Amino acid sequence: MSNIREVARLAGVSVATVSRTLASPERVLPKTRDKVIAAVEQAGYRPNRMAVQFRSRRTGNLVILVPAIANTFFARVISGAQQAAQAAGYRLLLCDTQGQEEIEKQFAELVYAHQADGVIQLRASDPFTASCDSPPLVNACEVIQNGRHPTISLDNRGAAKAMTQHLIDLGHRRIGLIKGPKSSPLTQDRVAGYEAALYDAGIPHDAALICHGDFTVQAGFEGAGMMLDLPDRPTALFCENDEMAIGALKRIKQQGLQVPQDMSLVGFDDIPFAAYCDPPLTTIAQPAQTFGRLAVEMLIALIEKKALPQRHVVLPFELALRDSTSAPSRT
Repeated sequence: MSNIREVARLAGVSVATVSRTLASPERVLPKTRDKVIAAVEQAGYRPNRMAVQFRSRRTGNLVILVPAIANTFFARVISGAQQAAQAAGYRLLLCDTQGQEEIEKQFAELVYAHQADGVIQLRASDPFTASCDSPPLVNACEVIQNGRHPTISLDNRGAAKAMTQHLIDLGHRRIGLIKGPKSSPLTQDRVAGYEAALYDAGIPHDAALICHGDFTVQAGFEGAGMMLDLPDRPTALFCENDEMAIGALKRIKQQGLQVPQDMSLVGFDDIPFAAYCDPPLTTIAQPAQTFGRLAVEMLIALIEKKALPQRHVVLPFELALRDSTSAPSRT
């Protein structure tokens, strides 16, 4: 079995240089680094991971706390995070917390136990609130307002306002909204954007046109049923995520109605299924994989004590206009 001395001999450098190259390659001249890497490959050398961790006090593990692993949007966030972690030489430990604080805290404890180096939190909750000296953490997607950790978010208010304005521009005046959980900052921002667009257009607020959901397909199915049962039902329905919109689409069709002829329908997220609905779903496209990639890059910068260009990043959105919206029927 090869050892570090064999690598040093093949590279023509000292054992200390090999060790420094493997631990901190940025501190070694590129020419020397290339020689050491080539020697490592030639010798088939595999450093003792436990020894490396002991010296660097790092595990190479990153914890990502996911509130709903079955949610298609979060699956894309995880994909972006995994690719970024692997490219940087880190491993991603995936934790399905089901949105429960106790589970989040249990997984976050891996950092204190020296089994992970930092945490990515995808929900507006701080698992280290009781700690004055918090380990590295990045809060992405659903973020804590004015929190102490770096954040990556979307302009949810602006996105919801733009989508509501799109429906208004088509001629809709009765626009229903199926929203997410009341406690979610995403829900609060998207409701605020919806209401702002109505206010700017001089359309009175009607509480009957807003119903509660929880970002699941079932919530969309049930919410659409409530909207269809109204004496003066809406001509358009805005669901705060695509999964609820897919549930709403099924309920609308089940009632013998057509989208968009009888009711326009829009979602939020632009999950892959949205483009394959019948009809294809108009929605808000947000860069899910970019959330994951940036969260990993920011977390690694914190772990390695590098300066962050920005501590609070707001990603752009786009309107993905498809066939599920049209002007309201005259009848």
